[in-house]
Amino acid sequence: MTTHRRILDEPAWLLHHRPFRDSSRILDILSRDHGRLSVVARGSRSAKSRLRGILRPFLPLRLSWVIRSDLGTLTGAEIDGSLMSLSGDALLSAYYVNELLLNFLHKHDPQPEIFAVYADTIANLGSAKNLQSELRSFEIELLRMLGYALNLDHDTHTHEILADEGLYAYRPEHGPVSVADRQGPMIFAGRQLLAVSKQQFDQPEVLRDAGRLLRETIDYHLGGKELKTRKVLMELRRPANP
Repeated sequence: MTTHRRILDEPAWLLHHRPFRDSSRILDILSRDHGRLSVVARGSRSAKSRLRGILRPFLPLRLSWVIRSDLGTLTGAEIDGSLMSLSGDALLSAYYVNELLLNFLHKHDPQPEIFAVYADTIANLGSAKNLQSELRSFEIELLRMLGYALNLDHDTHTHEILADEGLYAYRPEHGPVSVADRQGPMIFAGRQLLAVSKQQFDQPEVLRDAGRLLRETIDYHLGGKELKTRKVLMELRRPANP
């Protein structure tokens, strides 16, 4: 990207930030109309910067920037709503959502549908009774909007509707294929895949299967790249040794 562009008051969220030079930061942002991009916030780490309390994750923003190359320069920032009330596992879950977007989204590719789903998910995490259910729903929607929609209703080889009592090996690159036994990490009963497709996550066994299915599918599409926030969440849920 080499065109000089000036963007004003664009709805956006801060996904990640890192130090840059003495007092600046590089911000990775998700914007409504311009997709994911990176901008330099000059002087934003200075104690006198008016941006110190504004440039925070999970706070809806309106940002302005100038961009002449792949990296833009922030020229303005305003709060565009309330900071989401997130703590503990809900906060870690929100960082996991951010990490998914940082890994899946290409820069400068507008995805207003993903922007809207992200905003809803961050808002929901603050009051969700079941964080895992909220995360599984987001993962399913994200994969669908990226063109990686799960096939949860028919056998990839025979094109027949999944049988409730049938067993299927789910292959992320294709979908479910009928098998004779439960040998393998991605074997599911047909009724469970159908329940996942309806997001019936009030049923614990469906939620567990959805987690297993989506973990493997996301790993496949990310080429096996480890997600740091997922590792932390899994370690926190692991029972302590007696």
